[in-house]
Order: sequence, then structure tokens, then C-alpha cells
Amino acid sequence: MRGLVALKFMLVILFVSRTSGQTCEENCGKKPSSCSCLPTCSSLKNCCSDYRDFCVDTYPYSGSIFGGTDFVVLHAVFNRSSQIVCRFDNTVTTEGYVDAHGRGHCISPLLYETGWVPLHISSDNGTTFNRAGAWFSVHTGKLDSRLKAVLVNSTKWQYYGTPNVGGLLQMTWDTSLVNAEKVNIELWGYRETGEPYSEHWLGEWLYLYSLAKDQPNSGSFSFMPKPAESSFSSWELGSLRISSSVYPDGMRNVQAAWTEDHALAWHLEEKFRHDSAVWSLEKCLSWDQMENQLPNFLSEIIDCPCTLAQARADTGRFHTDYGCDIEKGSVCTYHPGSVHCVRAIQASPKYAAGQQCCYDSTGAQVLTADSIGGSTPDRAHDWGSPPYKKPPRIPGQSHWVYDVLSFYYCCLWSDNCHYYFKHRPSSDCRRYQAPSSAVVFGDPHFMTFDGASYSFNGKGEYTLVTSDEKQLQIQGRTEPVDENTINATKLTSVAMRESSSDVIEVRLVSGHDGLEVLRNQQTLIFTEQTWMDLHGVFVFSPTSTNVTVMFPSGAGVEVRLRDVTMTTTVLLPEGFKDSTLGLLGKMNGDAKDDLVSSSGQLVGNPSDPVELFNFGASWAVLNTSALFTYDSEYLLNTYYYKPRHDSSFVPVFSVPESPDDPLSDQAAQICSGHGSQFCRYDILVGRSPAMGNATRVSFQSHISLVNDLKPVLSCGWIPPPNNGKKLGTTYLKGAKVQFSCDEGYTLRGSAVRLCQKNGQWSGEDTSCHVSSNLPGIVAGSVIGVLALIVIITTIVLHSKTQKRKTAESEEEGTIDVL
Repeated sequence: MRGLVALKFMLVILFVSRTSGQTCEENCGKKPSSCSCLPTCSSLKNCCSDYRDFCVDTYPYSGSIFGGTDFVVLHAVFNRSSQIVCRFDNTVTTEGYVDAHGRGHCISPLLYETGWVPLHISSDNGTTFNRAGAWFSVHTGKLDSRLKAVLVNSTKWQYYGTPNVGGLLQMTWDTSLVNAEKVNIELWGYRETGEPYSEHWLGEWLYLYSLAKDQPNSGSFSFMPKPAESSFSSWELGSLRISSSVYPDGMRNVQAAWTEDHALAWHLEEKFRHDSAVWSLEKCLSWDQMENQLPNFLSEIIDCPCTLAQARADTGRFHTDYGCDIEKGSVCTYHPGSVHCVRAIQASPKYAAGQQCCYDSTGAQVLTADSIGGSTPDRAHDWGSPPYKKPPRIPGQSHWVYDVLSFYYCCLWSDNCHYYFKHRPSSDCRRYQAPSSAVVFGDPHFMTFDGASYSFNGKGEYTLVTSDEKQLQIQGRTEPVDENTINATKLTSVAMRESSSDVIEVRLVSGHDGLEVLRNQQTLIFTEQTWMDLHGVFVFSPTSTNVTVMFPSGAGVEVRLRDVTMTTTVLLPEGFKDSTLGLLGKMNGDAKDDLVSSSGQLVGNPSDPVELFNFGASWAVLNTSALFTYDSEYLLNTYYYKPRHDSSFVPVFSVPESPDDPLSDQAAQICSGHGSQFCRYDILVGRSPAMGNATRVSFQSHISLVNDLKPVLSCGWIPPPNNGKKLGTTYLKGAKVQFSCDEGYTLRGSAVRLCQKNGQWSGEDTSCHVSSNLPGIVAGSVIGVLALIVIITTIVLHSKTQKRKTAESEEEGTIDVL
């Protein structure tokens, strides 16, 4: 009875709150007048009473782009009679259900995009969708292997039917991914139709046929492949799906486990198995003709970095290719001979093309003109690109259709790579321009893009970088190292945005033992995914102490936790030159004009700490432009309701030098060489040897980064001569390339050429010519002709002599008779 009364009371409260407008129904992300439906309401304890019921979270929060993930709607309460329908991206619906515990479930759908997708949930069979959340769709290649079916010996699957490749194929999966005792194994195919680069260019996944039905959900399936029926043999790209046998064949958007998309060599027509090289050559030639008709995308893609060091340092524009990663053993299936590849993060603007750059064990770029394992551009970026959904922007599949299947045709299933590399040649690095870098570290110390260095220990929120031209804003918050005894500050949060992108904030968590990432004031969790495609920005966080933020302009922000301080590195490409201001300076190659206040006044004496302090204070952010999240009483009272620069906080400007200081010896041991003044400050003022050591490490890391990003001169690829060979595949300044000719040929030009500091190769062009011995040939011919004349003359004379003798003998015989 009491429970019934309580329930009625709660319903009355809920009714009153809704009728007075204080409800989160259809208000998620907003703030009604007296309560909040913002993500910060939980920590500020001002949520509307129904916030959890209508602004929902899910577990898991992510799954494959192929769909099939069963996830729970957290906190919201459903009736057992609720008829749940889930709508994704305002267009695709799936049927959900309520489990025995009253928890609502949704099934993620097959999507043609990655990243956060709006999610709305109905409990009245689709009449109203009043619960709001988000779902994270993941590229199949980036999805954890535990969350997908695995092709055992995937190479065998994709070479099946080529010489000496056959037998049983096997796949495995985690049985918990499919809640069923019996399962069907289905083949789905992908294709793209319509005229390329037109409005009618579409991609589609279709159910083809079942390999098996009513199989035990044992987590393993083996079969002997056979050529597909003629109506299916034209499908060359696809994926296998494991789903419950209770569903009709090919029913969409049901709980399922998928394999990665792959080349369907194992089901191709009998003609392929009979002679895979001939079949593949025909396909390669057809692809070659198609490419000749398509627009040339090569001119608009970014050039590759010259060295592996540059490629790994330019984190704003390039990211590790998960298919060839030196940190994971360099399994470079499509780039033999390379140890590491990176991809350009952003697709090209018009054609959505991609760039892939590969490097060998020496750190030199590998070019396709020298090796099948070289760097290759892509007509379709493997990771897709906004707004996704249509070719060539569909993540993964568009890349397979235009760049990977053709590699199988021309290179892997036949030996005709010259056709492929004609359309996918490596770009060398002659046009590559490394970004400039700046850093904030320690208590806090600053090194600008042009190399000026100083310390600024203000307390508040300040502009690190602003660029009106690129619409980039990067702001930093500083807090005291110790509220009670130490008058020094450290960076505790960095917030940033480019144009209309999501606002990303990276800040120290409570306890200062990790980093927290917020997107539009809501915490992002990286337990399931380390890479997130967001609106106008990408975020990568492989560990709780390491975050990289990447913007479309090529700007990159790296945040690293060292000891209890944040080290923040900003990388900006050449396009930002002459457009930046803020605490990290004016990026123009001249360190002398870096320290300019927000009013345009240049610091007169950079060695005067008071003048530097006033310069830093001038860059306090305005209340109207602050990007930070204020989700605690402390942040509201310390920063939001007060001036963004605390003028009452006066730091220690200089390092106290006292031989009696117990930390003097440690400072001397830890701090040495260039930059030691920063390390000493953090030990002797910050009273922390650990912090001083972290500052030393951050300083040295930045110096190494600057060295890695130094311009590298390339003379460009140089070809071997026809009928000859080339020794050397490095084309940077100081590199030496040697040439030789095949037997029977003579070398002309330079046998050795050096890449000079002017960017030109030394010497002359090299060529190989047929060996020539004209004088000997002429002499031999003359002698032969003369010998022939002598022989003929001798024969003629001999013949005449014989005739004369015969005539004389006959004449003598006649006389005798007479």
C-alpha cells in the first residue's frame, strides 16, 4: 500500500514538473528555467527530476558500422508492455525490446557512416520518440577483434582459388555476441551503383545467400567453399553475418556478429579458379579503362612527409595506419618491405581522396616506383569523410571498391602492378611542409612556434592560440600548484574549437592521475574505442594519460600527463603563418615579435618577469568566448563568476637561490643544460623534484619534436635507365644513387649521382646503349670482301687455265690425227 502511495506521489510530481515545463522530455541539452537537462547537471546537482529517464546513456555505447549490436538503455524505466523502437540519425529505425529486468534494449542498424549518431527511443511503438541519446558507429578495421567474427587465416580466405590455395575455411566468434542457441551463417555483399561523382552514386549492402542454417552457436564454423551461382559471382566484396536462426533469411538490423569486409575470392566463379591470373588481368584491364575516365584526384591530396620521424611527429595531419603499425609488429599485408604507414587524417576537399605514406626500417619513404610495398594514394579515403553515407565517402567500403579490389586484380592475384601504379603512384615529399610546434609545460612554461621561451604563472583562463583567419581557438586554464603555500600555477585544462566544430576540452581529473576529455561539456569515455570521429574534429586517446585532437585545418593538439602536470603541444601547418596570436606567439618565423599583448603591444624587455606577467594577463579570455566546462561549485566560483585573470594572485617571479635549501642538490642533479631554468623553478619554487623532472622530460621531448620536424630536402625520385639497374632508393639531401647497365650495354652519363643541397641531382642523366665496335666490324667486313674477291678471282683464273689446257690438248690431238 505504501509503495502504491509513493508511486502515485511520484507520478503527481512528474505530472506537475512536466506541466510547468520543468521536464527533460524533448529538452536534452537544454536548460529549462529552474532545472537543467545539460550534461553538467549531474555534477552540479540541478538536473530536472526526469533527466535520467529522457537523456539516456547506453551500454555498450559503440559497435560496428555493420550494426547488430544489442545495447542496454541505462537508467530509463520501461514497462514490460513497452514496444520499443529505436531511431538512428533521424532516419533508420530498429525494433528493440524490454528484458526480464525491465531494461530497454536497442539493436544498432547497418549504417553508412562512422562517429556519433543521434539516437531517439520510443516506448509506444514509434508514435513518439521522447528519449534522446547517441550511438557511436565504428569502422570495421578499428573495431576490437572481440566484437566481430574473425576469419581464421584471413590471407587464405582472400587468396582462395589462386594456385595452391584451397581446403577448408574457418571463422570464429564470441558466442555472447549472438543471443541464440542456433544461428545462420549468411553472406552479404557490397556494391556501388550509379555514375561516379553524381547524385545517383550509391552504396548498398545486400543479403546474397546462406552458407548454413540452424547451426549450433558454438563460436566456430568451417566449410568447403564452392563457386557461387552465376547470379552472385559478380559480388567481389562482402562480409559474413552470424545471426539467430529465428529470423528470416537476410532480415536487416537484428542482433548479429559480422566479419570484416573482405575480397570474396573463395566464392568467385569457376573461371577464377581455373586460371586466376588471366581472370584477374581482365579485371585489372577493365579497372584501368575505368580509371582513365574518372577525374584525377592526385593534385589535391597532401604530400607525404619525407621521413618516418616527420610522419610520426605530424600528428595534426597524419595518423598511424592500423594495417601497418610499427608499434604492433609491422604486419604490412599490402605494403611488403615497409615497417610503418600513416594515413592523412583528412580526406581531400573535392574528391574525398586519401593519402597513405609508408616507410622502411631506415625511416625512408618507400615509393611504388621502386617497390610494390610503396606509399599509395587512394581515390576513396579508407576512413571515409563527412557527410559520409554516399560514395566515395562511405567508410571502408568505398576504399575497398576503388583502391583495394583493384590491388588484388593487378598485384596480388596477378603480376600486373604497373597498371595499378600508373593510377596510384606514390607522391614524394618535395612539396611537403612540416608544421610548426609550440608547447606549454610545467609551472607553466611556454615555448612559442618561433622558439621564444618564457614563464607565466598567472591564475586564470587564457588564450593560448587564436586565429581569426582559420577560426581556431585554443584556451588554457591554470590553477595554483598548492593553494596554501606555493605561489606558482600549472595548466589544468585546455579547451579548443575550430569554426563550428564540437568543443573539446582536455583536463586533469580529480587526483591529477589521468586526463578527462569532454565534448560539448559531456565526458567522452575511451574504454571501448580509442579513436572518435566527432563533428569537425577527431580525438585519439589510447591511454588515460595521452590525448591527441585533430582539426580539418591540419591543426593538432597533443596533451600528455607527466607527473601531475599537463604538457600541451600545438602543431600548426604552414597555412597558419602570420595568422596566430596568443600566449604561444605569432607564427611567422621571427621569435622577436612573439610576445605581443592582446592590445598589440610588444613586450619591451623579455627578461623582465613583471612585464611578461602583464603580457600574459592581457590574454585572459572574455566571459563571452570561454570554451570551458563549469561543472562544479569550485569552477563556477573561481572562474565563471569572477574575472578570468585573478589579479590578486601574485606568483614568485624568480628562482630563490639558497645553499641551505634542502632541494638545491636535487635541482643540481636533475636540471642541467639548455632549459634548466624551467626545471629549477619547478623544483625550488614548486617544491617538487618529480615535477621538475617532468618539466625536464617535456622540454627535451619538445626539442626532439622540433628536430624531427625540421625541413628535409628531397631531390625527388630518379628512375633507373632502360636496360640497366639502380642501387639506392633514398632521395634526400646527401643520398647517393648508383647506376649500372645490363650485359651488352654501355653506360652513358653519370654512374653515380648525389642529391645536392640545391634540391638537384648531380651529374648527367644516365642511359644504357647497345655495345658498339664499328671499326672492327668495318675492318672485318673489308677483309672478308677482299678475301671473297681473291677466292673468286682464283677460281675464275683456274677455270680459264683449265679451259685453255683442254683446248690445247684437243688441238694437239687433231694434228696427230691429221
